[in-house]
Amino acid sequence: STGAVKMQPKAEELKFITKNDGYVHIHPSSVNYQTRHFESPYLVYHEKIKTSRVFIRDCSMVSVYPLVLLGGGQVHMQLHRGDFVISLDDGWIRFVAASHQVGELVKELRCELDQLLQDKIKNPSMDLCMCPRGSRIIGMIVKLVTTQ
Repeated sequence: STGAVKMQPKAEELKFITKNDGYVHIHPSSVNYQTRHFESPYLVYHEKIKTSRVFIRDCSMVSVYPLVLLGGGQVHMQLHRGDFVISLDDGWIRFVAASHQVGELVKELRCELDQLLQDKIKNPSMDLCMCPRGSRIIGMIVKLVTTQ
């Protein structure tokens, strides 16, 4: 029996999409250039350059929960075709939540983290790990991200 086997793309064929630039490629000098498969389709990067095409360097894969919890912009949730969709960046990045309850819990955890960081900015000497509220929020985030 013969058949087609799905092959991983070559390094130069792998591309990602950004909101402002469309398709971008990982720069050949990047440590991740030879990585042909990422567990998550999302990358964060430090530098973007344009030569023969747009490249990103200093990139790392990021999974869904860290992106939702630490990404910029507001987190929104809405019902779309029977699925509860969590969106970031005015809907450009979207995830389907396992349930309405999971979506609401993640959204609430993000709000709590944002408030905790605002409290820390107002009171820089506050030890987030020693205050009960801070340690609960941080502990929940660590558990969520490490057990994803």
